Parts: sequence; structure tokens; C-alpha cells
Amino acid sequence: MSSQNNNSVARYFDTMDYGPAPESDTDARQWLAGHAQGFGHFIDGRFTQAAADARFETAEPATGQRLASIAQGTAQDIDAAVAAARAAQAGWLALGGHGRARHLYALARMVQRHARLFAVVEALDNGKPIRETRDLDVPLVARHFYHHAGWAQLQEREFADQAPLGVIGQIVPWNFPLLMLAWKIAPALALGNTVVLKPAELTPLSALLFAELAAQAGLPPGVLNVVTGDGATGAALVAHEGVDKIAFTGSTEVGRLIREATAGSGKSLTLELGGKSPFIVFDDADIDAAVEGVVDAIWFNQGQVCCAGSRLLLQEGIAGDFIERLKRRMQSLRVGSPLDKAIDMGSLIDATQLERVRALVATGVREGASCYQAPGALPPGGSFFPPTLLTNVHPASTVATEEIFGPVLVTITFRTPDEAVALANNTRYGLAASVWSETIGLALGIAPQLQAGVVWVNATNLFDAGVGFGGYRESGYGREGGREGCYEYLKPRAWAARKPRTAIEVAQAANEAKETNKAQPKPSSALPGIDRTAKLFIGGKQVRPDGELSHPVLAANGQRAGEVGTGNRKDIRNAVAAARAAAGWSSATPHRRAQALYYLAENLWSRADEFAARIASLTGVAASGAQAEVEASVSRLFAYGAWADKYEGTVHVPPLRGVALATVEPMGVVGVVCPDEAPLLSFVSLLAPLLAMGNRTVVVPSEKHPLVATDFYQVLETSDLPTGVVNLVTGPAASLAHTLAEHDDVDALWVFGAKELSRNAERLSVGNLKRTLVDHGLATDWHDAAAAEGPVFLRHATQVKNIWIPYGE
Repeated sequence: MSSQNNNSVARYFDTMDYGPAPESDTDARQWLAGHAQGFGHFIDGRFTQAAADARFETAEPATGQRLASIAQGTAQDIDAAVAAARAAQAGWLALGGHGRARHLYALARMVQRHARLFAVVEALDNGKPIRETRDLDVPLVARHFYHHAGWAQLQEREFADQAPLGVIGQIVPWNFPLLMLAWKIAPALALGNTVVLKPAELTPLSALLFAELAAQAGLPPGVLNVVTGDGATGAALVAHEGVDKIAFTGSTEVGRLIREATAGSGKSLTLELGGKSPFIVFDDADIDAAVEGVVDAIWFNQGQVCCAGSRLLLQEGIAGDFIERLKRRMQSLRVGSPLDKAIDMGSLIDATQLERVRALVATGVREGASCYQAPGALPPGGSFFPPTLLTNVHPASTVATEEIFGPVLVTITFRTPDEAVALANNTRYGLAASVWSETIGLALGIAPQLQAGVVWVNATNLFDAGVGFGGYRESGYGREGGREGCYEYLKPRAWAARKPRTAIEVAQAANEAKETNKAQPKPSSALPGIDRTAKLFIGGKQVRPDGELSHPVLAANGQRAGEVGTGNRKDIRNAVAAARAAAGWSSATPHRRAQALYYLAENLWSRADEFAARIASLTGVAASGAQAEVEASVSRLFAYGAWADKYEGTVHVPPLRGVALATVEPMGVVGVVCPDEAPLLSFVSLLAPLLAMGNRTVVVPSEKHPLVATDFYQVLETSDLPTGVVNLVTGPAASLAHTLAEHDDVDALWVFGAKELSRNAERLSVGNLKRTLVDHGLATDWHDAAAAEGPVFLRHATQVKNIWIPYGE
């Protein structure tokens, strides 16, 4: 070898300069050429002609060149797809778990056989580097189908009390088109549902390729349908009455629109929305490792990741050193063609997103931030943006609070762990977080305090089909992946038998002992009784309503049984404030919560005759029925006392050296609106699971029979429940539920009663996207433990946080 060549090799080792390493796109171009006339929708196992002639063009983000002609879906196309899915669902379910498992296994193998084609199509369509689609996206897609093939096989045993929802409408975003498809389709199909998928308008190709190859792999017609189009197509899918569930991943703004559109429809809903995730580095962290973590956190997929670690929180002692090392690392990042295997970043999705990122960076600079961008020329054409670092950022600035969805990192410093937690939680989002510290005790002490659905310890952007993913607060609700994700595509069999609540059904209990009530002698006294108006119960005290109003309560025989306070908006505000102040209950040990529930049961039982008499007089049930309701209420309190220290998390073992701890956490402050039937038992059945899991509550008792609940606050006063954990506000259910739904400091809302109450609760909860549990006017048999007790309520009383803990060298 010549000395000149030796010098050249040495120079390359010194400079690490290297040329492009392009991946061939021949197969992908041939597939596109086979659809040169344009793609139709994929409905009932084949590509079909669109109902309208409207089409749109998709382009490569990296070059702006045309890729394909895509059909614009209409309501008619959605009708056809939903009809095909509905017709196929019974047969798909009848295959049984093993039959569906074999189909999902075939889909996993299909993905692996065509891995290179999928990777190239995804890189062309989305603009992300081929290294990411090849090494991350496609393998994880196959993993999801393998994993959920296992759940299909085990469904009859592991989910025996659950049934599939039916037809699922799914809407996926443009940042991970194929991976999000797998996250949603795999569990839905595994558990006996059929699917209508609406891919993102900008990136439909991998979904159409998947559907085509799935049919070739033997997936029965109608089980998977793909309708392409823009937001109007998605809106038609959301509004379709034949859809039983909507699973959406996308922006928080669109998530709110979907929540409003589905309110009162009875559709199940999961939302995986935006994020502004903190990346916390303590002064004892491995700085070089943390710098590499930042690269993965914010410049992976050009920062177009909902859980991107876009807020870098640095402990003051290491901030200067860390920033200098990070800037040096940024200088080696390469931006280029997505098909170049040697680049680190590709193109943003389109010019609109590029302009948004530019505008937000300019806003950050105007608000006082210093901007550093990695040097180096950007490729001509396309929507490229360099890796960007903003320092001297104020926690309240626009770039620190708004999701940029681009390769832009903002930095903020902190002094103490408490300050780090406060800064991390200073966001309306709650999707993910990273904690970096060589002191594992510190890291594991911080993780539970972070209001995020996923926490990575000394790592970032780890995902697996067996580990649930999803957010808190305005990052949405529901989980994708793992056992917890399976429940999102199932419904309790016991709830399937519920019938609409009607005036006749509610009146049946009141008529049961009509003759008995007629025969009861009226009390007589020479002196008038001493008036006692039942007050509200807020912050551990009986308080008068703010409006100084009360209203009468009638017994079953029409006689006046007493009066209760009429709560208003301010009373709800005070009750929520008292509940928020009782945060210590959420950190109390499960044993402590269990003891409190047992004590409530004990005190209720000591007054069983009194409560039975009250129930009989108010509702008209026979004495034996009233006594049975009290006994069932005592039993239910015991049941949740038992569950309090037994409904626990689990340890996931994903395919890496490490574990993921799936911990169950309380929702926080939960509003509860109780129905009129079984006024004590329904009240206890809704309150007890929330208390068992550490929630604090604001309860609106039965509007018709509130005296049962106001009697119960005397039980609360003689128990050892901390003040503010249970607050009772009596009054009109509709107006109080309205206030609870609109209150942004309420984390979840349970509403049981008239159908209109459910609709309004869901519609009005969009402000902070609180999670709701409503009955849509369907009456629950509160004496049936299968329908009214156990894990079905505990799942709604908690949210799952997955804490990833890699270990080893």
C-alpha cells in the first residue's frame, strides 16, 4: 500500500470523515410503480375504488418529489369499511384464541420477510433515517405481532371475564406510521376485534403495503381495512355509529375534538397525545452516557417524537461542563438523505412543520434564550433543520412549555431534587421522563414523583410490546402494550348485560313494598320535631352550602323525609381544594388504606339498623331488601379493604438487560356522581375502590336519596380517614357534574345516572382531558359482584406508570 494511501487511511481515522452509504430503493420503487395509477382504499381484503374521484399526492419529505397518488376517503368509504369489519368480526372471534394467534404469528413473519421493503418505504415516506426504520421500527413492529399472538393464545384463560369491543376505528400519526399501526392493530386483532385504520394523510404508504401483504399472508377479508384521507376522513370514522372504539395517536388539540365528538356515544376511547418530556441529569450522573442519552432523546426521528426528551434539566454543578460536551457531540451529528445509512438525522415531515419549528426557535430567542445550532451544510431541497440547543431558557417561556416537535432541545438548571421534580412536573403534559443518576436510590426516589406514564432511568426512548405506554393529564389516557394495553380492547362481560335505565325500572324498587309503607303508622308528638338540615361534608367538617340554600327530600310514601343543603359551583371548588390538600392519602401505605376501609365497614355495621330503616323509608324497598343493601355495603368495604394491599403492579422483562416496573398509581382527585338506585350500595361501590387505591374524592350523592350519604358522613367522622379524602356535596346532579367536569384540578370523573349526565361529563371534560368512567344511562346491578366490584373498578381508579431500569455494563 502506498504511503499516500496510508496517509489517507490515517486521516480518515483521525477525522472520522466518511462518504455516503445509500440504501437501494429499487424494490420500493417497483412496488410504487405497480400502483402507478394510484392507490384505492383497502376494504374487505382488496384495494377498492374510492366512492369519490378526489385524490391527493404524497411527496418525499427529503426531496419534495412525488411518491404516490392516494384516494381521499369519504363518509361512504368509511361506511363500506365499517360494514366489512362488522361482517367479519363474528367469524374472526369464532376462530378462537389459537386461530387468531396463528394469524398474528403469520403477520409477524410477514413483516420479517419484507423487513427491508418496509424500512425503505418508511424512510421514503416519512423522511427518517433508514438506520432507524431498519434497526428500530420494523423489528419492533414484528415484536408487537409476536407478543400479541401470545395474548390471543391465552385470551380464553387470562381474560375469561372480558369480551372484545367489536369494530375498532384507529387513527395513527405521521411520525411513526408503521410502528403506530402495529401498536394498535396487533392487540385489537389478537383479542377478537376487527379494524378500520385511517393512516396519516402525509404517510399512508406503509399502511397500504402492510394491508396488501397481510392479505397475501392469509388474513381474512374485512378483518383489517385501511381508508386513506385527511382530517375529514378521520372525522367520519370518529362519528360513525358502527364503530365501538376509537384509538387515536396525535396532537392534543385533535384529541380534544375527538373527545367532544364521541361524548355520549358509548364508544370506548384511548388517546395518546402530545408531550414535553423532562430529561433530568443529576450531578452524580455519568455525563458522557447522559450526553448520548440526550442525542437519542431529542434528535432521534428529528425530534418528531411525542415522548422526546425536549426539556433538559441539569443540576447546577454540572450544567456548564454538560453543555460544552453536548455542543461538541452536536458537531458530529450528520443531517442528510434518509436512505444514507451513515446519517444521524433526516428530514422533517414537510415544509409546514419546518416553518413551525423555525418560528418557535425564533420565539425562544426573542424571549431571551441563546441558540446554538450544529455547524454543517444542510442538504438542498427537502425540509431539513439542524440539531438545535436553546440555553438560558425560562421555565415559563414558550419553548419550555409548548411541544415543538422538532430537533430542538431547551435547557433549564436546578439545585435540589425537589426543585427538579417541580420543574419536571411544570407542564400540562405527562407522557414520559428520563432520570440520570449513578445513585439508584435517588433515581428510584424521583421516578414515582414524576407525573408521567413512562420513566426511563439512565436510558431514554426504550419501548417494548410487553410494556405499557401512555400518558397522564393532557398527554391522554389509556395504555398501549402489555396486559394493560389489552384491556383497552376489551369490555367486562358483566357490563354487556346492562339495560338502559328508565323511569319504570328505577320505580320498581319504590313499588316493591308499597303496601308495607301504607301500613306504617305516622309518628305523633305533642311537640314539633327539631329541624335538622343535613349539611355538606367538606374538609372533614359539616359545612353550610355557600348559597345558604336547601331542598326537601321525600320518602317513598311522598312524605317529607328531611332537607339537605343545595351545593353550588363554589362548594365544588372548596371540596376540590380540600381533596387536593389531602395528598398524603395518596402516599399512605396500602396497609394504612386497608385499615381505614375496614374501620369504615365496622362503623357502618354498628349502625346497620339505622341505615336499613333510612333506605326503606326513602326508597320503599322491603325491610329485608334494605337490610341486604346495608350488608352488601359492609361486604363491599371489606372487599376493597382486602384489595387495597393486593392490587399491585408487576415486573416486565423486556428484551434487554433490565426490567420495567409497572406500578399502579392513584388518579388523584376524582369526582363521583352517584345514581339513585341502591343509594347506599352504589355510593359505597363507587367510593371504596377509589379510597383503596389512594385517591381523594368529591362525591355527589344520589340526588333523589341523598340522606343515605349524609348519614354516612357521621360514619366518616368516627373513622380514622384523614380530612379531605372524602367530601360530599349534595344537590342537583346535572349542575354539580357539570362543574366537576369543567374543573381542571379534578383528575378523573365517574358519573352514573341518566344518559345525558354521561354525555355532558365526557363532553365537558376536554379542558384537561380528565379520564372518565360513565354508564351511558345503563343501570348496574349493584348487588352483582361481577358487575359492581373488583378489578374492573380498580383499573379505572389507577393509572399505570412503567419505570424502565436497565442494569449491567
